Amino acid sequence: MRGNYLTINAIIRFNQIEARPDLHIGEDESGMHSVASVENFRNAVAKGFPGGRITWAFTWKALQSELPQYAAIRQRVRAFALQYGDDVTYNPGAYFANAYSTRGEVNLELDGGIAMLRGFMGEEYTPKSVVAGFLSAENQRHLAEKWGVHVCQGNIWSQYAIDNQDGDGSVCYPYYPSKEHFCKPAQGAADFIDCVNLDGWTVDFLAGRHKGHGEYSSRTGAGPIETLLFRGALDGMRILQSTTHLHFEENRIHNDFGWVTASWENCLEYHSAQYGYGAGAFLGKLTEWLQWVRRQWPAAQMPTLGEFGLQWRNAHPCNDFAYRFDEDGTPESGSDADLHIRWYMRPQFRLALLWPKKSPEQVRVIDFTRYDLPAKEPKSPVRNWSLLGDINQKQTRPQDQPLRVADCGEEIKRALRAVGYFETC
Repeated sequence: MRGNYLTINAIIRFNQIEARPDLHIGEDESGMHSVASVENFRNAVAKGFPGGRITWAFTWKALQSELPQYAAIRQRVRAFALQYGDDVTYNPGAYFANAYSTRGEVNLELDGGIAMLRGFMGEEYTPKSVVAGFLSAENQRHLAEKWGVHVCQGNIWSQYAIDNQDGDGSVCYPYYPSKEHFCKPAQGAADFIDCVNLDGWTVDFLAGRHKGHGEYSSRTGAGPIETLLFRGALDGMRILQSTTHLHFEENRIHNDFGWVTASWENCLEYHSAQYGYGAGAFLGKLTEWLQWVRRQWPAAQMPTLGEFGLQWRNAHPCNDFAYRFDEDGTPESGSDADLHIRWYMRPQFRLALLWPKKSPEQVRVIDFTRYDLPAKEPKSPVRNWSLLGDINQKQTRPQDQPLRVADCGEEIKRALRAVGYFETC
């Protein structure tokens, strides 16, 4: 795993949130999807990143619908897979399957979704990954053991109080999940699920401390909604560029590879007119961003999500990662321009430090989540699936107030020693 990787998922829906095959929440989006809309998206990607491959993810009703445009879309996407090498997969529960269905029901939905994919992709077809938003450990185990799908976009790093499910507490780069909790990295062979768990949206780490859609959305970063739609074309492009630069430069050196990922819902081109975009202008910004990436990092790769995850799996047969991320806040990123944040993410814990750039001696611990302790997912469908440790970046509990290093307990100090903090501070 060397170099820089960019992955993009294109989501094709019928309803805004297809929480279950029999439960649809929000807007009917069928009129926003057409063969032309998927062709426009694919052409924007091909123009911006020639040779790049993407992942198409269909919801249940988008696979099931007998409306002429959906039958034509499915055939057109199959042609893209043959032409470009794209992956075609399923999106269970419109990102939030476990908030509305039991694990057993979700397994059945996954089985049905893959069966419908085979209806037009070929009877032996199996996707390289599943795009799930959040997905429980049991459901990821099912994907790996029944279907041989060893890559899942199964967590949305830092998401809290946004949309219909919460899931703060995970690692933002690839890891194998624990059987106890999908946000927790596996702690050994007995706890191991052979399914590489991937983030859904690369975010600005400073913005990621926040919850909901306040002054700063915690999903500000590489996602098109929080950037190009909410911030506009100029500010949005600067956010996309600063987030990409964050991972493709200094943090690539820390981690050997840099990775940026985003999901683009196919309906966004339709919605972009409400935000002042003219015909073709919204997807034009996608092309502009991809062309900029190609100019800045000519060797960057754009594989499908499954290809990226399988490459990591080939290089890492177990959770042997030691990720580190540093970020100076910038006005463009919607973060805090006067702050610096550092994240350490290990199989045993994640740890975040925050300090004013002009006063590095004022360092504070803002997140410490131990993964070597027992963890439990909710037993039944609920909204909150977060894994909150001793102190959490979102500061939603009284115990989450930032701590001076001198005031930290021995467990946090032991983690700081493990990452070499006291030797380098």
